[in-house]
Amino acid sequence: MDLVDFRSLFTVLAFASFMGIVWWAWSSRREESFSQAARVPLEDDDRPAVRARAGSNTED
Repeated sequence: MDLVDFRSLFTVLAFASFMGIVWWAWSSRREESFSQAARVPLEDDDRPAVRARAGSNTED
């Protein structure tokens, strides 16, 4: 085997890995978990928001 064969083998393995990741990401078993992850930024936190007022000093 020469360098061209190794490069070809690496290309085929990289493409197979890519296709495996695409298959995993688009599988129907992942749909619910990805939908939940997509909604996380839009959900409210249960803890109260703490807002600091700009320019206020409480150590008077």
